[in-house]
Amino acid sequence: MIQSYHEAISLIERLHRHFLEVVKVELDRLGMADVNNVQTLILYNIGKEELTVGELTNRGYYLGSNVSYNVKKMVEHGYLEHERSAHDRRSIRVRLSAKGLELYDKMNVMFERHVAALAASPIDEETLQGATRSLRELERFWTNLLTYGVRDHVDASAA
Repeated sequence: MIQSYHEAISLIERLHRHFLEVVKVELDRLGMADVNNVQTLILYNIGKEELTVGELTNRGYYLGSNVSYNVKKMVEHGYLEHERSAHDRRSIRVRLSAKGLELYDKMNVMFERHVAALAASPIDEETLQGATRSLRELERFWTNLLTYGVRDHVDASAA
């Protein structure tokens, strides 16, 4: 089991790096040098919503300092608009600008190309759903470890 666990962790890390490289290649293909792959994924995850930096961090996508830095850069390059919250002046709300929405749409086109290519591969929807289920179970396991600790999680699993 330990070898499988180590392999799963390594694979998750490698897949994340590969996907970031896929996004970088797409940005290069589009000639977009003023935004990087991580910023593009933050932008994509904001989507059509209006969020605070704290909400992005709380969703578990990014580390707080990285989000703040990347949001600042995307505002500077015109991908995001920001304003102070009317209810909490310390909080800044961000949303995609017209330029950000254009990049969001380009990423959707990239994902559609990926799905079309997947249709011609051995990876079918059922396989993808099974992988997603396994990753969600691993996420739940790690969340429980963080919430309840190793000993409590193991005791709870045995009960």
